[in-house]
Amino acid sequence: MSPALPRLAPLGEAALTLSYATALSDEAHRLAVHHARAIATLPGVVEVVPGYVALTVHFDPIESTADDIRARVMAALALAGPVPSDEPGRRVEIPVRYDGPDLEAVAQATGLAAAEVISRHAAVEYEVGLLGFVPGFAYLGRLDASLVLPRRDTPRARVPAGSVAIAGEQTGIYPAETPGGWHLIGTTDLRLFDPERSPPSWLQVGDRVRFVPR
Repeated sequence: MSPALPRLAPLGEAALTLSYATALSDEAHRLAVHHARAIATLPGVVEVVPGYVALTVHFDPIESTADDIRARVMAALALAGPVPSDEPGRRVEIPVRYDGPDLEAVAQATGLAAAEVISRHAAVEYEVGLLGFVPGFAYLGRLDASLVLPRRDTPRARVPAGSVAIAGEQTGIYPAETPGGWHLIGTTDLRLFDPERSPPSWLQVGDRVRFVPR
């Protein structure tokens, strides 16, 4: 399927899903984020949730029918056009202490010195692909190929809030103390999720993120 022609399908009685591709695609993801911005303010739309290759549109079924929303969405997509080269998205710097308990193990597994693991992790500008797992957890990609590792064989029962971690082609920050199976390589003092803040998640889909060693 061409990412320029998303497939619309109902998701229950109060949502539609727009599918852009069947495999991970930077092009499809950026188009989903671009379309999310175009759809978010449509009448009847309650929330838009972009993912890596899909976009879910939640609507108020009392105010609008699914056919109404589908027609409005298709009209908005026609007006949105292609993703502009200057598509808006914050650039965020996150200070990190590279003191995670798995840093040395990651270095051994990748055949790199710990200092080189830090250098390569901090050298990339990551894009927030989606929010999930727990509120405020941003999936950031893509990781330097030399740092790609599978998840830990045994997940931890408790991962401290602020832990900077890697797994697969992604990196992320645990916004709260939760179980987790990613490799912990650092920590940050930033509060990634605050229910009293608007929006409550510090990072948003489409943001560009760099980690700054401290």
